[in-house]
Amino acid sequence: MAALTSKQRAFLRSLAHPLKPVVLVGNEGVSEALLTSLSEAFHTRELLKVKVLESAPEDVRETAALLTEAMPHVQVPQVIGRTIVLFRPFPDKPVLVLPG
Repeated sequence: MAALTSKQRAFLRSLAHPLKPVVLVGNEGVSEALLTSLSEAFHTRELLKVKVLESAPEDVRETAALLTEAMPHVQVPQVIGRTIVLFRPFPDKPVLVLPG
């Protein structure tokens, strides 16, 4: 998957703004259970927020890197505070049409 352009990241950030975090990263960090939860969440939506708690072993940027490494086709349009915005289009029929 090609890297997101700045225009596409801005578009995804605007869509993600009103969303609430769907998954919380706790003291276990990026575990198999967390990856399963994210995978299930991506079955129903293309864009979601992940909250990294203070008790997480990695900081928020390291967690974002681990998530994109562990999950193919997932991109990070934004990391703000302790929140990560993740984007993965549906493979068959993407709902979100990115600009440009």
